[in-house]
Amino acid sequence: MKRIILITGGQRSGKSRRAEEMALSLSVNPVYMATAHIWDDEFRERVRRHQARRGEQWTNIEEEKFLSRHDVSGRVVLIDCVTLWLTNFFTETSDVDASLEAAKAEFDRFTAQDATFIFVTNEIGSGGVSESAVQRRFTDLEGWMNQYIARQADEVILMVSGIPVKIK
Repeated sequence: MKRIILITGGQRSGKSRRAEEMALSLSVNPVYMATAHIWDDEFRERVRRHQARRGEQWTNIEEEKFLSRHDVSGRVVLIDCVTLWLTNFFTETSDVDASLEAAKAEFDRFTAQDATFIFVTNEIGSGGVSESAVQRRFTDLEGWMNQYIARQADEVILMVSGIPVKIK
């Protein structure tokens, strides 16, 4: 049953909605693993709206970093999202190499389980080059992690204006 799916695209491209539809087409009770750290009231409200939209058929898990501590064997699990998950590693050290190695190791531990994994991520490197050195380092981190996940994925979908484009 093990399967890895990566859904990527820009902000508001329809990634999360597509991932939710896919998860529900594969399971009547999928797992939603939210990786966000709630840092202000506006973001808390955004999370609340997402939770309300999903409904009761979802098993909701909030996990900022250590995805592998949760047993999702035999389940369909949507991880939303890689960008926020990586932020939780990066904000501790601002070290791209250390964050990348820690995230790769955690990804490998987590996806060693026999489950269907649907990862949502952002294509933040598709825009211009940031004037901020910290943002450029984070863009590198995310780009390299996205490549790592995509290499191991059975399927990769790019969302463009709400339209899924199969890449792999």
